[in-house]
Amino acid sequence: MKVAMLGSGSRGNATLVEARGTRILVDAGFSGRQLAGRLQALGIHPESISAVIVTHEHGDHTRGAGVFARRYGKPVHLTSATLEACRSLFRGEEQVEIYSPTRPFQIGGLRIHPFLTVHDAVDPVAVTVEGVECGTRVGIATDLGRPTAGIRHSLEGCDFLILESNHDEALLRTGPYPPSVQARIASSHGHLSNHAAARFATELLHPRLTGILLAHLSAECNHPDLALEVVGGALRKAGWAGWLQVADQDEPSPLVDIPELRRQAGPPQLTLL
Repeated sequence: MKVAMLGSGSRGNATLVEARGTRILVDAGFSGRQLAGRLQALGIHPESISAVIVTHEHGDHTRGAGVFARRYGKPVHLTSATLEACRSLFRGEEQVEIYSPTRPFQIGGLRIHPFLTVHDAVDPVAVTVEGVECGTRVGIATDLGRPTAGIRHSLEGCDFLILESNHDEALLRTGPYPPSVQARIASSHGHLSNHAAARFATELLHPRLTGILLAHLSAECNHPDLALEVVGGALRKAGWAGWLQVADQDEPSPLVDIPELRRQAGPPQLTLL
């Protein structure tokens, strides 16, 4: 099973997951041309994508969904409320599939488990994606106002996590946003700070967790080094020494082969819990 982010931040988010010949995009927050270019940069032909899964209606997650669906003839999966909220992206000729935010569904060799999150969208979800044959699970949660017990339960036991680490609290307070936007970002329906992400990541640790990719960093109120310092420091203190990187807004992340990453890491990288 392999995973990569095509880019992540306030200007666009999209994640590639593949297993046994099935490839999906979770969100399509870049233009159709950008999505194709970023896939090709990873050696992936856009035509090989099986489907697009949309988590919520915000433009940084949906911008290219309609164009990609029409250009390559691929289905777009989203909840009914999310479809109503972003209907302007579609012309009626696309293959649109409605999913329930509480029921798993399968696309080829991948089983998608959606679950409700807390964010200022009409019907926000996050997902875990499981390889049907291998059982490897990737958790993708990039817009979290707060990690509820339900969210925590849904992400438990993942082999790889893509987790939001949106802002540094001090930079948010002194940054360029007006107070109303600062309050929205810091609210329980906004985004996770570095320290909140660190606490949540440590709660999700288990011996088979092989890698964590920090995502949706604010360009104005965060920095990759800050996120790595805060989250990485907490993980090391908890005894975890796995793969940790930050997703970039402008370039795709590495295409991570999760079983190979685990093989390279050797025995389970969790010693103190």
